Order: sequence, then structure tokens, then C-alpha cells
Amino acid sequence: MLNWMDRSFFRPYVLCYYVNALTKISKKYGTVFSVQLGTEKMVILCGYDTVKDALINHAEEFAGRPVTAMGSRTSQKYGKPFNNQTITNAAVANIIVSILMDQRFDYDDPTILKLMRLISENIRIAGSTMIRLYNSYPWLIRWLPGAHSKIFENRKEMRDFVTETFTRKEKELDINNQRNLIDAFLAKQKEGKPESTLYYHNENLNVLVSNLFAAGMETTSTTLRWGQLLMMKYPDIQQKVQSEIENVIGSAQPQVEHRKKMPYTDAVIHEIQRYGDIVPGSVPHAPTKDITFRGYFLPKGTIVIPLLHSVLRDKAYFEKPEEFYPGHFLDSDGKFKKNEAFIPFSLGKRSCAGENLANMELFLFFTSLLQNFTFQAPPGAELDLNPAPGFTNAPLPHEICAIPRR
Repeated sequence: MLNWMDRSFFRPYVLCYYVNALTKISKKYGTVFSVQLGTEKMVILCGYDTVKDALINHAEEFAGRPVTAMGSRTSQKYGKPFNNQTITNAAVANIIVSILMDQRFDYDDPTILKLMRLISENIRIAGSTMIRLYNSYPWLIRWLPGAHSKIFENRKEMRDFVTETFTRKEKELDINNQRNLIDAFLAKQKEGKPESTLYYHNENLNVLVSNLFAAGMETTSTTLRWGQLLMMKYPDIQQKVQSEIENVIGSAQPQVEHRKKMPYTDAVIHEIQRYGDIVPGSVPHAPTKDITFRGYFLPKGTIVIPLLHSVLRDKAYFEKPEEFYPGHFLDSDGKFKKNEAFIPFSLGKRSCAGENLANMELFLFFTSLLQNFTFQAPPGAELDLNPAPGFTNAPLPHEICAIPRR
């Protein structure tokens, strides 16, 4: 077991440094090892074989979530340079809004701008040193000012918005005309069955809606922004995607059904997800009971990190793991091929529930964007592919030029 209570760990926290360090440590200590952070011991799982063994072969045992101190409380284009974060976030967020509330917001609506700010800020803060310290020393840190306090403020704002929203929806509810997820949830509430009280109460609805907003917007939007950045960085790949779009779709509106006829575009989207490495540390798991895994005894409730970064960079499964290389998903005939180590949504019982929706969104957004625009860097700009600090790996702030193709 390693103890990371040394000065180097408490440099300004950068998630990519954290997962890279853990990956390097695994080369010395093996694919299952633990690190001690304050009072918390974490077990790290590295490489596809080990992560798959835990999340698939021992799915029941690793289906839990650990209890942490924080968790328990808690423009126009025209070829001119612009930052694409807000508009991309808003486009993806509106899909979640339509599922939850059967409506959409204008991109400059103060409500959606506030929601996006709260979510993005909390995602960024969640990867900070202060949050790691809070989870390790909650009795000490909770009384100090810092980023952890801002997370609680943002969470309250989010909960207040959600509460006001579904309270209004409850007054408008028509059991015989359920138009969205909130309607369906509220209808279950009124059935009068035992599970109506046990599961379909307002607290669960609030948490469900908040989580769908956060998870449904941030990761998909971040992946799309990586896609645009990488197309700027590799214009030859962008041109090949656009050629395939022209040959298969033409000027028609992209449909999900087109994907099976577009192996190169499919491979590029997969490689964007792999290379972007959006959630490198995954979301922590915890054994639901005492378990001996690969010779190591893990007590119930132990924090377990299936290091997705180590899987998506696993040399045993990816020929050029540190490069952006769509060939990882193409065979010798140029046909799309699956790679079992491609698990950006994780594996097992705790894999991302929104995987199918996210895959549809990524294909439709990505092909529509490249059908209508060519993305270029502003003159003289240097494209940095290092991720920004945060819980997720997002691109560093940058401007892009979107040149209309029609």
C-alpha cells in the first residue's frame, strides 16, 4: 500500500496528473493496489482485464458506491473565432430538458445559462485538491472556507430549481397524458402502491433530475468539444469524415440509421471518446460485501477505482494508445471493428445508464456539424490537447473557426 501524504500530491490538483501517476504506479505494483489518502484507503484497478474481471465477473460484489464525506452532503459563427462551450452545452442540455420537462430553452435563456454554470462549476470543483482533502479529513475541512463550500451552494441552487419545476409540473399533471419523465414519475407517486412511497418520493425525483442534468449534459458536450478540437488538429481526418458524409448522407438530415453505412465516421467518433478519456478515474465503486479479489481481501464499503484511463490506454488492446488513431476501430478492409477494451461508459451494473442516448447524440451532432462546417484553428493559434483540471477531462479553453460548407 502506498501513502501519498507527501508534498507533491498537494500541488494544484490536475486530474490527468493523478490518473497518469496511478497508471505508472500500476507498472510497478500490479493491476490491483491501494493508496492511502488521509483516512481513506482506495483500491485501484488498472487495465482492461482487471477492470472487466471486477465489473463483469464480479458484477454483484462491485455494484455498490462508496460513502464519501462530500457525497453524503451533497453566438453566431461566420468563420470568426468563438468559444464553443456554451452553445454546445446548451444544445445537449436541451435534449435532457425535453425528456424531463417536454420543453426547451433558448440558448440565451437565463434559466439554462444558470443551470449550465452550476453544473460546469461543480464538475470543475469536484476534481480539486480541496474536495480530495474534504473526503479524507471531513471533520477538519468542513469548517474551512474553500471550493467544497461552493459545491454546497451550487447544489442548493440546483435543488431549489428542480423543486420549483416539479412542483409546477405536479399541478399540471394529467395521469392520462404523461408527456415526459417528470410526469411519469409523479404518476407513479399517485398509484398508492408500497413502492410509490418507498421509491417515488420527491427527494428521489430531485436527485434523479439533478443527476440527469449533470451527467446528461457535461460528458456528451465535452466529447463533442473534443471532437471539434481534434478535427481542427487533424484536418485530413476531418476531410475524410466529410467525404463519407457527402457519399452516404449528402445534403439530407443525418439519421441514426446512417451510422452503419459510415465505418470511418463511426471509428472517428469512437476514437474521440477513447482519446478524450472524459471520465478517466471513473465513478468510484464499493464492494457490497467482503470479497477476495485476485488474491486481495477487500472489506465491504472499500473505495474501488476502476481506472478507465488505464483501460482506454491499454497497450494490449490499442496499437497506438497515446495517439489519436481512428485505425483502432477499423479492420484491414476499412470496415468498422469493435474493441472490447472500449469502455468509456464503464462496465457492469454501474455502467452509464445513458449510453444509448449519448451514442445517438454524438453521431447526430458530430455528423450534422461536419456536414455544415469545416473547423479550423484561428490564425496563429496553437492547439493544446492537454485536458483542463476537473473531475472530467475537458479541453482547455480555446477558440475555433467554423467555416460554412454551404
